[in-house]
Amino acid sequence: MREPTYFLLASLLDGPLHGYAIIQRAAELSDGRVRMATGTLYTALDRLTAEGYVRLVSEEIVNGRARRSYGLTESGSAALRAEATRMAAAAELVTGRAVRSRRGAAIRKEWLA
Repeated sequence: MREPTYFLLASLLDGPLHGYAIIQRAAELSDGRVRMATGTLYTALDRLTAEGYVRLVSEEIVNGRARRSYGLTESGSAALRAEATRMAAAAELVTGRAVRSRRGAAIRKEWLA
């Protein structure tokens, strides 16, 4: 799963949002790394809706324009959790190795002293 998709789905964890709010929340959750253009967002939402990860929750007209709110489906929530688990395992591979490496270096230094 690509980072923009991950943060788009994560932005919906607390409940449905409309497009602009999704863009803002994804940027906030990613510490500004993910900045989606409107066209990119709606292309991703169309794809994720077709995949069953998000659903259209409501549509209203605001100032003559359609405002659609999207929510996370159970399938989308499961995919997001699976990706978070995968990333945590990948991070542990590196961070765990760094801890073991430092611990091993300390033991070797103590043994050689």
